[in-house]
Amino acid sequence: MLLRTLLVLTTTLSLLLGVAAHELDWPQFRGPQRLASCPETGLLKEWPTSGPKLAWQVKDLGTGYSTPSIADGHIYGMSYRGNDEGVWCLDEATGAEKWFTAIGKVSRVVSGQQVGYNDGPRSTPTVAEGFVYALGTGGELVCLDAAEGKIKWKKNLEKDLGGKMMSIWGYSESVFVDGDKLICTPGGDDAALVALDKKTGAVVWKAAVPGGGGAGYGSVTPIDVGGKRIYMNWLKTCLVGIDAKTGKLLWRYAKAANATANIPTPVVHQNYVFCSTAYRAGSALLKLVPASDGVKAEQVYFIEWQKYQNHHGGTVLVGEHLYGGHGQNDGRLTCIEFKSGKICWQERGIGTGSCAILYADGMLYCRYQDGTMALVEANPTKMVVKGKFKLPYDGGKPSWPHPVISKGKLYIREQDVLMCFDVKG
Repeated sequence: MLLRTLLVLTTTLSLLLGVAAHELDWPQFRGPQRLASCPETGLLKEWPTSGPKLAWQVKDLGTGYSTPSIADGHIYGMSYRGNDEGVWCLDEATGAEKWFTAIGKVSRVVSGQQVGYNDGPRSTPTVAEGFVYALGTGGELVCLDAAEGKIKWKKNLEKDLGGKMMSIWGYSESVFVDGDKLICTPGGDDAALVALDKKTGAVVWKAAVPGGGGAGYGSVTPIDVGGKRIYMNWLKTCLVGIDAKTGKLLWRYAKAANATANIPTPVVHQNYVFCSTAYRAGSALLKLVPASDGVKAEQVYFIEWQKYQNHHGGTVLVGEHLYGGHGQNDGRLTCIEFKSGKICWQERGIGTGSCAILYADGMLYCRYQDGTMALVEANPTKMVVKGKFKLPYDGGKPSWPHPVISKGKLYIREQDVLMCFDVKG
């Protein structure tokens, strides 16, 4: 009986640990809720001069700006390898490669334009229920078996869905899986956003947005307002809100959009949406309100571009305050009061170039374009740096992929290298 009891307890503990481990996965861009916020605790509050301990690193992944995703004991990402653009899978514990699947040839022309920064894919694979969904620079959208990397279905956002990009940098979206649907942004006037059956790739609906101007560089973010689910993303001319059931355009907001590259993923909280872009556009807080014909977006405040414009790297909400880098190709770390738009503080001096940001356990993980990695307190009164170190960055290509934390490990991609640091306290 004692042995049986121990077996039951051991099995129960294993199941509990398995659930806990699964809940700490990072299966898509900006994490489970697309908020760039990690729920883990017990992490280091300060780093030594050389940075946290390097657990392992792997090389020769191929070039690219794809941020890794982590699920079910594996790490997924995208790269160019020779003339092939593809998706790779690594073992989470060791970094050993499990498979690489080519999804298409390297695309140098997208929407009839020569692609800029043609050093590799920008999209983060999305992992859901044993499948991996990835989008290539030229619009190749694939569903892969997560275990073996076999292609289940494939579509091209331009050729099959009439899509187009807003400018020269190629498709960069990290697609969103919601229930039975996959949501992507081809960018065409008749198919600005599209819902596909995630199992077959069949079209569920197409959202028409006349004058949208092509797909932006952000990724779909969901929000629920008044019992209605809405999908949001950037086009060239505006941020749009689309009815999740029907594909109907509910609202559009143009003031914070720019004509060059709308990049940062909006931040959602309750029925509020914070959005920001660079190129002298600016930032805004929108309140989504139920209306007779669906939902409308009301501007709460607007921040002029001179005070806050997020170029790359995004913004994260911690409590009642937003944190992110300010400036075009700049990352002056900034704290903003969420409901009022008040700038609480804004500082430079950690690293140079744009700042990709992640929140975990009271701290901000800031990855700068020049290869500087910094740990900063999420402190609304002042900037307090608790450590920084240099990644092996050669200065030849921008250091852009976002930091990821999963199960006490910090993952940093630098072109064909992936580094895994131990940040557990």
